Amino acid sequence: MLEEFRVPLAITAGAVFGLGCLVLWYAFSKQPSDTVAGATPGRRVVQSRTSRRRAQQALGGLAIGVLVLVVTRWVVLAVVLGVLVAFWDRAFGGARHERAAIGRIEGLAGWIEALRDTIAGAVGLEQAIPATAVNAAPSIRPSLNLLVDRLRVREPLPDALMKFSEDLDDPSADLVVAALILNARLRGPGLRDVLTALATSARDELDVRRRVESSRRSTRRSVQVVVVVILGVATLLVLFNRAYVEPYGTLQGQLVLAVVMAVFGLSVLWLRSLSGVAEPERFLITPGMTRPDA
Repeated sequence: MLEEFRVPLAITAGAVFGLGCLVLWYAFSKQPSDTVAGATPGRRVVQSRTSRRRAQQALGGLAIGVLVLVVTRWVVLAVVLGVLVAFWDRAFGGARHERAAIGRIEGLAGWIEALRDTIAGAVGLEQAIPATAVNAAPSIRPSLNLLVDRLRVREPLPDALMKFSEDLDDPSADLVVAALILNARLRGPGLRDVLTALATSARDELDVRRRVESSRRSTRRSVQVVVVVILGVATLLVLFNRAYVEPYGTLQGQLVLAVVMAVFGLSVLWLRSLSGVAEPERFLITPGMTRPDA
């Protein structure tokens, strides 16, 4: 009896070990480092959240892979589903990141307008920034509070603004911060006109991003529905009609399944690329800093 199951058990144990190594490598080697030189507190908070989310997804992928392997003994399917769960946000996500970017732009536009109106009362930047941070939008308020704290401890305004841009980590914010840094260093006139132009630009970009997000939301939903339906049908076949999928349990069947899964994965990535948004690169980046993945 034991001789009959020795080979399948050995294959299962090896596959589980390999899948565990793959998922754990993804969880711990791809997470952002909290020890990057010059990392700001806001950046470290983002890195910590990203690390926790990736670790949870990796453990979920490992659990799903082991469960599928125990139920079906199909190594290919177990690895594919485990990796799919671990990379779910990258394969089918994007909506959350896009909504967060839209929220930052909206909050940034409102803050620019408030800053412009406050400066109109002959108030300097050092006084206007704390005054406008109180009523700022929640999407940028934590970063603004850190900026205010840095100003309270007498950190130079250009350095504090540079760290503020690193906390926001947004290309649109770099334009605003660059204008504020130039004004803080040169103390020249015309800041109100610059802020007015930046606020108008931010509002225009916000309208465009919202239209793009609305048009591509259906594409993301279609991709998710297609994947869920295919996985649901495959699960029903495996659980209730094992005779139909029995050929996939052989070595040749696993090779065919690997080809099918590869084609399916490429199709999903292609659909994912259609629903994505290419963002411009940031230009206010301190040397030695790394941008965390969304």
